[in-house]
Amino acid sequence: MLSPSLFSFSIKKIMSGVWVFKNGVIRLVENPNQSGADTYSRRKVMVYLPTGEVVSSYSMLEQILQSLGWERYFGDTELLQFHKPSSIDLISLPRDFTKFNSVYMYDIVVKNPNYFHVRDSH
Repeated sequence: MLSPSLFSFSIKKIMSGVWVFKNGVIRLVENPNQSGADTYSRRKVMVYLPTGEVVSSYSMLEQILQSLGWERYFGDTELLQFHKPSSIDLISLPRDFTKFNSVYMYDIVVKNPNYFHVRDSH
C-alpha cells in the first residue's frame, strides 16, 4: 500500500492544481492561487493532431468527433454530449465553450488516443 505522502507527491508531479470535493463531485481547480494574467497565459488548448489545428469552437470539435465515429447525444439539455455506438464511452461538455477547460480536453484525449493533444496556449 502506498503511503499518503508518496501518493500526494505523485499527484503533484502529474497535475498542477488542487482537487476540490464539493456536493459529491470532485474536480481539478488549476492554478488556484495565480492572478488572472498568469492563469490566462497558462491556459490549455487542445490540438487536433492530424491537422495541427487548435480546436477553437464546439462546431469544429463536433465535425472532428463525427469524423472519428462519435454521434451527438441529445439526452441532457444542460450539456453537449457525444457517444460512440461501438463503445460505452460518453463525452460530456459544458454548453458554453468558454468553460471548456483541460479536464474536458483530457477526457477527449483519453477517449481518442493519437488524435488530440493538450498543451499550454502560448
